[in-house]
Amino acid sequence: MAIAYCWTMSSLQSVLPSFNRPSLSLPISASKISIAPTQLTLSRGFTLRSQFSLSMRSFTGLTFLNPLQLRTESEFSGLSGFIQNGSKWFAMRHGCRVPKLNRPPDQRRALLRGLTTQLLRHGRIKTTRARASAMRKYIDKMITLAKGGTLHQRRQALGFIYDKQLVHALFAEAQERYGERNGGYTRIIRTLPRRGDNAPMAFIELV
Repeated sequence: MAIAYCWTMSSLQSVLPSFNRPSLSLPISASKISIAPTQLTLSRGFTLRSQFSLSMRSFTGLTFLNPLQLRTESEFSGLSGFIQNGSKWFAMRHGCRVPKLNRPPDQRRALLRGLTTQLLRHGRIKTTRARASAMRKYIDKMITLAKGGTLHQRRQALGFIYDKQLVHALFAEAQERYGERNGGYTRIIRTLPRRGDNAPMAFIELV
């Protein structure tokens, strides 16, 4: 039969090393204490923070039971959602306005120009969802320029699209095809993940 031991403060102080404890206003003489290997917890919502290196550590007094105050920086390193940046902790990352696509700016622009050219040439391509979402605004911009049809807008499209003949064909057909539509010239259809790295894939096509 298991015996439950009830410890009092006087019996606990008799086995702890000597220390200079500040005066406490809380009457804890009648409080029941349950002893754990690394932490002492009071039944009134307080905890005893242990600071000794061996099996018996020095008693440092009573502190309020606040999980954020009791955790150290090393304990946060194993938790998901916390990112260590120097001496500060961030729960979320701001500044994600531009999709990076794991590329520097020059390579990212070249990738988006190539995807835009291929979509305008074939009408439908298969790529990752991140790339499909990132190239939508460039497709809309090229079609909007083609609907305008001015010389300046044509030169802007020639500076972005790789195929010169494709630009002339786009400017010839855009007004007839998308004259009644104000934006939303593409459609993204999700498909099965890519075999190998399980990347989420999607079809993007012209409406």
